[in-house]
Amino acid sequence: MRLRGRKGILESLEAQPELVVLDAAPHKGRWKEFFGNDNPIYIELGMGKGRFISDMSVRNPHINFIGVDMYDELIRRASDKARLAWEEHGVDSPPNLALLRANIEGIESMFAPSEIQRIHLNFSDPWPKAKHARRRLTHPRFVAKYMEILNEYGEIHFKTDSQSLFEFSLNSFADMELHMRNIALHLHKETLRDDLVLTEYESKFVELGNNIHRVEVVIGEKAIAAHKEAKLAAQKNDDQAAEMNNEEDEPSMAPTATSEG
Repeated sequence: MRLRGRKGILESLEAQPELVVLDAAPHKGRWKEFFGNDNPIYIELGMGKGRFISDMSVRNPHINFIGVDMYDELIRRASDKARLAWEEHGVDSPPNLALLRANIEGIESMFAPSEIQRIHLNFSDPWPKAKHARRRLTHPRFVAKYMEILNEYGEIHFKTDSQSLFEFSLNSFADMELHMRNIALHLHKETLRDDLVLTEYESKFVELGNNIHRVEVVIGEKAIAAHKEAKLAAQKNDDQAAEMNNEEDEPSMAPTATSEG
């Protein structure tokens, strides 16, 4: 992928150290110092033009966000989008967002073990040829890296319009014996999910009627425990509802009253 950017783009990025990070190495294990707080950190790998990560940062001011991409021009566009999103709320510079220029291949050099709480993978390159399978961001070799940097509440949220990539991803997660929830084969089938932040691609795909697939992968120990507890509670509610329905359907065994005379 080649992007033709404006002249002076690198200088523009270097002039935004409060938002744009061009070298992750000094921040590894110290991202909370960059943000100046202990809030959870969510990252988006392959953020594109930055609509998703910008809107997420605005909607969730008590969470820190890092958008990762390897192209200067995309970082520039994302910085413009992020500032515009926050200016609508009277804020000049996003207080809980960083835009990181980096190659995802080296993610273990960007973040320390257990430093991240959630990873978003939105419409990643499907790499459809079998010989390129290892490049897919849901390939086990990448997932193993994600598991290292995710903390005890860690999760992966994955969306794609590629059925083949989704099937590959579900198989990858299953082969690694990971817990999955909220699997959607057609995310916006009934109505547009306005409770979820959409990416640029997603909005276009929905307009075209394309299926959007989504799954949440539960990684961290405490996240798994909460997931299992929620499943047990849901099963208990289902059992109670079924029992009540059975009681209502059973014929009454009480004798029928008759009158004499």
